[in-house]
Amino acid sequence: MASADDAIILADHAQALGGYPHARRAGPFVTVCGTSCRRADNSHAGVVIHPDGRVEKDIREQTRAVILNIERILNAAGLSLDHVIDVTSYLVSMDDFAGYNEVYNAFFAGPTGPTRTTVAVAELPHPNLLIELKVLAYDPERAR
Repeated sequence: MASADDAIILADHAQALGGYPHARRAGPFVTVCGTSCRRADNSHAGVVIHPDGRVEKDIREQTRAVILNIERILNAAGLSLDHVIDVTSYLVSMDDFAGYNEVYNAFFAGPTGPTRTTVAVAELPHPNLLIELKVLAYDPERAR
């Protein structure tokens, strides 16, 4: 059974919208919850709201922010992006795949990077979100 000691919660990070931690450690594994580009102040990276109410969303900037948010969570667990072994990506539109993939590939390399699944979803928890990632990391030091 999981304990509070297994939970990883960052006080200076966007807080969970429900009853779950940012990540949970289970033996040598750390699973990071679905993470978006939401900032601690609840604004979103990669979103510009114009004075006329028009909303402009940038998949590249959102993808970069999501990966950096995940990196912060992993760092709190004593890990880095190099420890990620699996990624599940949720895109609101597959039209954003090329831009997302371009940024993703700047952080992860095919031969050494994690496995990945990308799926299209009807929507995410906020209309400004184009992408959410969930990752599984492996800590070889905990495996010993």
